[in-house]
Amino acid sequence: MQKSDIIRLRHMFDAAKEAASFIQEEERASLDVDRKLVLALMKSIEIIGEAATKITKECQEDLSQIPWPNIIGMRNRLIHAYFDVNLEILWKTVTEDLPGLIDELEKILPSAKV
Repeated sequence: MQKSDIIRLRHMFDAAKEAASFIQEEERASLDVDRKLVLALMKSIEIIGEAATKITKECQEDLSQIPWPNIIGMRNRLIHAYFDVNLEILWKTVTEDLPGLIDELEKILPSAKV
C-alpha cells in the first residue's frame, strides 16, 4: 500500500468518524430543521468520496470489501446535485453505511505503515 493511499484512507476514516459524531443524539427529523447538520454531513461524505477517488486502483482492488463505486458515486451526487439532496438517503448513508466503513478502516489502518 502506498503512503498516499494510507493518507487518503485516514482522511476517509476521520471524516466518517466526524459524521458519526455529528449525529449522536440526533434523529432523522433533525435533518428537516437543522441545515447546519445537513451541510456538515454532506461535507463529511464529500470528503470521504473525494479521498476515495484518490486511492490507487491497486489499493481499491486489495480492499475490495470497501464499496468504492458507491462511495465515489455518493460524492458525485452530492457535488453535482447539491440542490436536490434526498435527506432520507443522507440519513441512511450516515446511520447505516458509515458504521461499516468505519469498522473496515479501523481494521486496515492500524496495520498500514506510513
